[in-house]
Amino acid sequence: MFPPYLTETEIRRQVRHALDEDIGDGDLTARLIDAEESAQAEIICREAAVLCGRAWVEEAFRQFDPSVEISWHAEDGDPLGVNQHICSLNGPARSLLTVERTALNFLQTLSGTATLTRRFADAIAGTGVKILDTRKTLPGLRLAQKYAVLCGGGHNHRIGLFDAILIKENHIMAAGSISAAVQQARALSRNKLLLEVEVETLQELHEALAAGVDRILLDNMDNATLREAVAITEGRTELEASGGINLETIRAVAETGVDYISVGELTKHLHAVDLSMRFAG
Repeated sequence: MFPPYLTETEIRRQVRHALDEDIGDGDLTARLIDAEESAQAEIICREAAVLCGRAWVEEAFRQFDPSVEISWHAEDGDPLGVNQHICSLNGPARSLLTVERTALNFLQTLSGTATLTRRFADAIAGTGVKILDTRKTLPGLRLAQKYAVLCGGGHNHRIGLFDAILIKENHIMAAGSISAAVQQARALSRNKLLLEVEVETLQELHEALAAGVDRILLDNMDNATLREAVAITEGRTELEASGGINLETIRAVAETGVDYISVGELTKHLHAVDLSMRFAG
């Protein structure tokens, strides 16, 4: 089941754009194949990964040629082994070849996001801390990537600028103070949206706590300062750590006692999973 922000209409839109981008007014090379020839093919994963993107593959073939049949051997969120067969396809050879790259592009990209997220989630297993994504996503694919984060065991931060308020350094400078910024934010949102403030020092932490915000983002603090921030807060609000956190450092950050860790790397440092489609001999 998809999260509320990801609709079938959105997936159709993404796929339509990708097909138009690749095919244009026709696949010239596919014309080398007899239009009546049918084929069977397998999509194979060449490395350990986490699967994500089935709906985009199905939609790509549905839009171009609904006669193509797809039989899946794994679900979104499932771990994949080296040389594991992900799905079988049966249909006109021309259609399989024309849609191949668009389908694989979605599958390798979203599986890459899910795979990296799973590595981060595994790195902090047992701490109770939640991994959050950010808005540092591929243009046009934010909702798809945020779904991939869920498939990898992570959690979504705000979807965009419209569904939560995150007051950062420049907002504070423009407003004059943390308290002034929070006051203005409350007037705008009427307490209906998550209200979060980014702080860089313990003094700013005290100001944010006094303002009574829902969550405080502790930006680029070392672990000793994070632990002190947790002690000062005493559970009065949620704490989120962020800034330069990677797979090597995230466990120690989680053990400071924060509630969340946001990691831009999940969606911006993309390693596409190595996939291939092979016709049956």
